[in-house]
Amino acid sequence: MPPTQKSSNATPYTSDPAWWKEAVVYQIYPRSFKDTDGDGIGDLKGIIEKLDYIKSLGIDMVWLNPVYASPNKDNGYDISDYRDIMEEFGSMADFDSLLRGFHERNIRVFMDLVVNHCSNQHAWFQSASRDRNSPYYRYFHWWPAEKGKPPYRWSIFDEKGDAWEYNAATSSYYLHYFSDFQPDLNWENPALRQEIYKMMRFWLDKGIDGFRLDAIAFCSKDTTWPALPEEYHGNWPLYYASGPHLHDYMQEMNREVFSKYDIATVAEAMGDVERVMKFVDPARKELNMAYSFEAIDFGYLPNEYKMPDPKGFDLVQWKKIHAKWTDAFSERGWGTIYLGNHDQPRMLSRWGDDRPEYRVLSSKMLTTFILSMRGTPYYYYGDEIGMDNIRFDKIEDYKDIELLTNYAQVKAKGGDLKRFLEGMKISSRDNGRTPMQWNDKEQGGFTAGRPWLKVNPNYPAVNVSVQENDPNSILNHFRKMVQLRKHNPVLIYGDWKLVDPENPSIFAYSREWEGKKVLVVLNFKNTRATLRTDLDLSHARVWTGNYPDPPGKKELRPYEAVIWEL
Repeated sequence: MPPTQKSSNATPYTSDPAWWKEAVVYQIYPRSFKDTDGDGIGDLKGIIEKLDYIKSLGIDMVWLNPVYASPNKDNGYDISDYRDIMEEFGSMADFDSLLRGFHERNIRVFMDLVVNHCSNQHAWFQSASRDRNSPYYRYFHWWPAEKGKPPYRWSIFDEKGDAWEYNAATSSYYLHYFSDFQPDLNWENPALRQEIYKMMRFWLDKGIDGFRLDAIAFCSKDTTWPALPEEYHGNWPLYYASGPHLHDYMQEMNREVFSKYDIATVAEAMGDVERVMKFVDPARKELNMAYSFEAIDFGYLPNEYKMPDPKGFDLVQWKKIHAKWTDAFSERGWGTIYLGNHDQPRMLSRWGDDRPEYRVLSSKMLTTFILSMRGTPYYYYGDEIGMDNIRFDKIEDYKDIELLTNYAQVKAKGGDLKRFLEGMKISSRDNGRTPMQWNDKEQGGFTAGRPWLKVNPNYPAVNVSVQENDPNSILNHFRKMVQLRKHNPVLIYGDWKLVDPENPSIFAYSREWEGKKVLVVLNFKNTRATLRTDLDLSHARVWTGNYPDPPGKKELRPYEAVIWEL
């Protein structure tokens, strides 16, 4: 595995070296990466086929979205067997071969794991839903019908917005924070928790290198089922992320499982700095890293499902959000930095400019941002070639259960469906799930069949093959930035300080570590902009830039990105 950078004056916790702090994580959405059997669905053999390409990126760790057995109503986040592989993806032998292939190339593997809920096709729920006396009945949350209607709970993926579903066989209602085919597991039952820990050890003993814990903040429930407290102002997800025993369970999980392996863990957490910090403060012995959602969810209109603000996002406010989180993790814990994943649209369309004249420049600028910030970078497949939003016109083209649920709700209320679909062209998760564009052959080289989700029609121009041997391509800029980060600990452990915070066009910050100081300057706009700073750049040396010719000192061209060594 990659060597760990040592430091003689490391401060406790935040600068203590660790392989997962130094890693660049590359996320693969298996369903959309590479199909080898012509069914239009990416598979494990497809990832195996592309192992050398993944190695060529220089990344250290891969995050695989769920590959467990599943009826696949929520793209694998509805697990029916935690110890088997989804038939569409291949077999356990394929997984073992894939893991071995990654490890032979010194690449670690994150598994995506959902333990807040499972599929209603899981054997536990199949037994529980037939008989109240089943030992698995208490693996789920039930409300007996003889007690009347259960206390209201909101559901994220339910068109009715009701998280209780009636089950006739047991004359009781089961809880589902997500869809009715995703019953919530009862973490208040110690037997259930031990089953989960045993399953985690099964995968860790296979040799995987960590878990990304999906929706983990929701696992603890207040089983007195009180009304939503007023202080949440209708924010059900935040309330769900505040269960009374959440951190007791995280500490137990660490004690019984994680502490016994050299792995990394990352939480899909929710809330403010104080809430998220509880997951990653090393003194608490819970998890290593957590996502923060405040920056990635910025720029949407309030009280509407992912409706982008037509004025765009306020860069000054966005910088302040990043500064708040980056500063917090400089004291305790460790953060992450990302601009795209399977739950987001393409970063180029959301945060950059995907018009042909700016595609390359703004893609490189965003890559420079991710790989020069403090925190472990998580980089999404396809962003390394500048894939962008597909922008479907028809609801029939969408597959995402969350979008389809919200569309149905807007329709039921007589809302403006045309406006809704226009907004989804920017923010829909399906924009980030279209198949990988490998070459200019049919379907972008992803499949010989009909793809499960349409391939972006710009694949003849935007693909790996056309960028592979172009030294100035988006792909090769990504590779260069990965190597720059690897060989310069200042970009990993260095102190971070915002520069020119009120500049409406430029995001600039310094990184400083063991006598070395760099300045990162990024123009997020399609117009020229001027950096306002007292820093002396007269003797500064360019580390990297995204224009072919040298940059000016403080005058930036559209979407220009420069890293200066001071």
